[in-house]
Amino acid sequence: MTWAKILLLMAASAASFAQVSPGSKEVDAVYPEAYALYLDLHQHPELSSHETQTAAKLASQLRDLGYEVTEHVGGTGIVAILKNGPGATVMLRTELDALPVEEKTGLPYASKVRAKDDAGRDVPVMHACGHDLHMAALVATAAVMAHSKNTWHGTLILIGQPAEETSSGAKKMIDDGMLRRFPKPDVGVAMHVGNQLPAGTVGITAGFSFASADSVRITIYGKGGHGATPQNTIDPIVIAARTVLSLQTIVSREVKPGEAAVVTVGYIQAGTKNNIIPDQVELGLTIRTYKPEVRKQILAAIARIAKAEAEAGGAPREPSIELYESTDAVYNDPGLAERLRRTLEKSLGKDSVVSAEPLMVSEDYAFFIEQGIPSFYFALGGADPQKYAEAKISDSKLPSNHSPLFAPDVDPALHTGIAAEVAVLRDLLSAPPK
Repeated sequence: MTWAKILLLMAASAASFAQVSPGSKEVDAVYPEAYALYLDLHQHPELSSHETQTAAKLASQLRDLGYEVTEHVGGTGIVAILKNGPGATVMLRTELDALPVEEKTGLPYASKVRAKDDAGRDVPVMHACGHDLHMAALVATAAVMAHSKNTWHGTLILIGQPAEETSSGAKKMIDDGMLRRFPKPDVGVAMHVGNQLPAGTVGITAGFSFASADSVRITIYGKGGHGATPQNTIDPIVIAARTVLSLQTIVSREVKPGEAAVVTVGYIQAGTKNNIIPDQVELGLTIRTYKPEVRKQILAAIARIAKAEAEAGGAPREPSIELYESTDAVYNDPGLAERLRRTLEKSLGKDSVVSAEPLMVSEDYAFFIEQGIPSFYFALGGADPQKYAEAKISDSKLPSNHSPLFAPDVDPALHTGIAAEVAVLRDLLSAPPK
């Protein structure tokens, strides 16, 4: 069934749908098409900044729904606008990209896609972070909003953002003039599915919701030589080992207890053979914080420790310390979060809306917040409710986002995501943001 036929079926009773729920006729009407889109996107994932077919699919469906669509914003990004008289301008954003992960869910519609990454390597590709569900929900929400214009007024802007997984897509869209070329949103909305909550529920976090993320590359220099004559070398592996251990004292001994912070060394690359001491070592770090002052403190401490350990080891020169990928923390406007909590409780039921803990994962949606857009970023439960309950009892962990085993419980998660987005948008587009 096409979107046009679905909208015709909804026409007769649109006025009665101001209050939407996961089991409402509005959501049920758009669900089959949304589910079909989800399956298609899941089976045909694309890597960050290469989401050409994904973007084209969303652009085509949104045009069919009557949105004014602009493609190739910041690369493969899309902006779709629906104007409905005077009122607020509200943005709803979804991500487009997938991950270089081999799917092992065993689902009949599991991805079998392989592609070349930016380094030219042949890699498997999977929607291991739920972006396929986010896109399906956004298009279905777009359909409901397009047909029920009597329930809202203002300007709705839908964003299909590329390259979230590399923390670069939002910035690219902004740098391409997104906020100059199109109406600047008064408020922004986004959601993310995960197994932290059971499907059928949503989670709300006021204030900091996701951490800032900084990727740091440290290259430690030494003097290579034969492994049997270490006295003739300056071993950068030993310096690197001491550096890794010292870095772990930053959070435990320098950051004030109670402040959220993570310093992780994700890789060490050095050497080619067991009896050769290499002349350099590369460390890859990720740093996660909420507060800007803690972030600044940790980055300074990393540089201090890396330089000091190199000097202590007699390195021929200072290490190279490169900050190559960053995004700020995602901050939910507290007043907006409280207002929309009440809205979601009315739509989904009080038991389906919970307070969620802030997470140390990151999201480049933060770039939109940096531009002065008050925002509401909420969590969508994706775990099978029975498996979620069993995991709680056994104190075990369900597959997380980015796992090759990650797969949301699509029904009811997709139903709930659509209902939640529609409820939030109708609230924000019923009056100016408070």
